[in-house]
Amino acid sequence: MTLADVLPNAPITADEALALFDESPAVEPEFMVGTWRGAEVPTGHPLDGLLAASGWWGKQFLGGESVHPLLFPTADGAGLWAMNPLPAFGGLGLVSRIPLLRNRSHARLITAAKPVLGTTVPKARLRTTRYRGVDSATMIYDQLPINDVFRGLDDDTVLGAMDLRGSPAPYFFVLVRDDSLALRH
Repeated sequence: MTLADVLPNAPITADEALALFDESPAVEPEFMVGTWRGAEVPTGHPLDGLLAASGWWGKQFLGGESVHPLLFPTADGAGLWAMNPLPAFGGLGLVSRIPLLRNRSHARLITAAKPVLGTTVPKARLRTTRYRGVDSATMIYDQLPINDVFRGLDDDTVLGAMDLRGSPAPYFFVLVRDDSLALRH
């Protein structure tokens, strides 16, 4: 399933994304184990376009204590590498105020910075939390005030709501189960 299959009328408003999120069923942390390809859900959020411009591929959940929240394709496209989210998200305030940074591809630059930005250590955990009145699987970043809460759209697709401290509305994305590429260290 692709973003177009899930949300054929994208972009949608934040209220429409919240309505879809609220009507979708909770998922258990065990459901999230695996590798997932991601896509942004454009809703007019200040971060819209940032992940796409970065070349972000998705996330990998190895278990409750081991999550790689930011996966990128290797330079040859044959595998994936994990990025440490602290340097990536540490400048979110600046990036959200400079639209030019969201509207240009930075994938080559990020791939070239893999020796500095890459990590072999998981940088998030997977738990159940209550969000918008429902207990569901949540990825909790180790070093950042960010929680990604998931709701099921089908057996292989989830809608994620990034709850970011200081943001009045969540940032939305879709994950589709995809084990086609392996993580390389």
